[in-house]
Formats: sequence, C-alpha cells, structure tokens
Amino acid sequence: MKILATTNAPFEFEAPEGVQVVRIDEAELVQAENLDADAAIVQGWTSPAVTQLAKEATRLQWVQTLAAGPDGVLAAGFPASVTITNGRGLHNLTVAETALTLALTGIKQVPEMLDAQRETRWEHDEFGAWRTLRPNGRLGSLIDTNVLVWGFGAIGQQIAHNFTAMHAHVKGVANTAGERAGFEVFTDADLPTLLPQTDILVMVLPSADDTRQALSAERIALLPDHAWVVNVGRGVTIDQDALVAALTAGELGGAALDVTDPEPYPADGPLWTAPNLVLFPHVAGGVAYGSNALLNDNIARLRAGETLRNVVAR
Repeated sequence: MKILATTNAPFEFEAPEGVQVVRIDEAELVQAENLDADAAIVQGWTSPAVTQLAKEATRLQWVQTLAAGPDGVLAAGFPASVTITNGRGLHNLTVAETALTLALTGIKQVPEMLDAQRETRWEHDEFGAWRTLRPNGRLGSLIDTNVLVWGFGAIGQQIAHNFTAMHAHVKGVANTAGERAGFEVFTDADLPTLLPQTDILVMVLPSADDTRQALSAERIALLPDHAWVVNVGRGVTIDQDALVAALTAGELGGAALDVTDPEPYPADGPLWTAPNLVLFPHVAGGVAYGSNALLNDNIARLRAGETLRNVVAR
C-alpha cells in the first residue's frame, strides 16, 4: 500500500509494516510516479495536489483529511469510489481550549490591559482590585454565567466540560433535543427562549446551507446587552454586519471570533475596529491530537474491507 502524506501540517503517524509513505507538498503537483497511490493524508483545504489527485490518481481508494471540515477536498470532485474521511475528534481539545481562551480574553478585558501595559499605565483602579462578577452591568467572570453551546457534537461537548469546570452553567443546541454527555440539549426551535437567558453564546456550527448567518440580526437582538458571542465554528454562520451594528450600538457585550467571512479577513473590514471585539486568525484547531491512532485504525479497516472511521457524506 502506498500512502501520500502531506508535509504542510504536523501530525503523528507511524506507518505499519507493508505501507510505503511518500511525503508530498500540497502546494506542488504530485510527481507522476506517485499518482498510483492507494491513499492520501491531506490537510483538507483546496490545493494543487488535492485538485490533481481528484483527477489523475486513478488507483486512489481513500483520502484522509486532518481537518474536521474537509470543504476543499469535497469540492475537488473525487469520484464516488474514493472514500473521504475527516479529522473529527483530532481537534476537540484544542478548539475547546481556544473557545475558553476567547471568552476569558474578552470578559477579563485582556486587550485593554495589554494596551495599558504597552503605554506603561498601571490601571489598578480602572480594572479593579475588588470587583463583582457583573461590574457595571457587564460580564466580569465566567462564574455562574449561563453558557449556550450551539453545535453540540464532540467539540461542543468538550467546550461544555471546559466551561463547567469554570463554574458556568452550560446547555447545548443541536439538531435533536435530549441529553448528551450529561448536558441538557435543545434545538433551534428553542432559541427564542434560550437566547434571552444566555450570557455567553459559543458557536461551533459547520458551514452549510442551513447554517449560513444562523446567528441573524433577529437572533442577536434576543441576546442580553451584556452577552458575549464566541465563534470557533465557521465565519459564515454569523451575520457579521448585524454583529458589528449591535456592538457599535452597545446592544451586545462583546464578541470573540476565531473565524470570519471571508478568510483571510480584509484589512478594511469593520470587524477590526468594532468595539469589544477580539479577533483570532482561525487558529482554534491546528493540532491533530491522536492522529496516529486514527490513521492506523483506518489503514487496518481499509485492508480488511471494513467501513472506515469518520466517513464524510457527499
């Protein structure tokens, strides 16, 4: 078995006996002698190598993406004979870690404190030696906050555990209601009731036709004025114009985003200067934690003719 493995992202992989691993740079075309590969491990984005493999690698049986969202690979047009699997589960801990970081960065006024540091200002009184959990009507802590995680798959559940450890009260929103991982889960139909009670909304929605601008102007208006919006899913799931308008009008406590629409975000975009907005350059995942176990399990399944893990529907 020959497997092409990307050099454009770090991951752990110790190939089993009988597997030839050929390293490829996705920014370059794959050499003709390696187009006979049986499988490929790629990032998941659109690239010259991925586009070429979809058209020319006629022996290809399996493409494994390291990303949880393999949008670029799905768009490349691989034939139905090629099974595409994603990196679901590899980024749970790092994305959840980033969601918590974003929330704390915003409500703890880290950007303002860093500004004071750069200006050598010791703002002891401004930031408060003694303070309440809700200073001046805004969020000052995660303690006793109501957190709503919208998108309650494996990453959303890990986020819920992280925020619970910080003494927040967490509920989830998913396609079906019930209980998952010990948390109460609701559906989109319950948002008109849930959003007015939400202090921190954490979004983990994928990009899809039915999630585009899911956080609309109408739904933003349902959030309390002190609420924060955290997005570690996809930028297209928020109406960014409505978000900026709410922040500018003081109708929202703040927003902390790891993703935008488009990406890279343009230098003249309004998010950069919106008040109380923290912007990360899509870095929430970035660590394929546990990749060796997933890759070797799928190799064993492929050899045995069994269904692979993390198969992506097309």
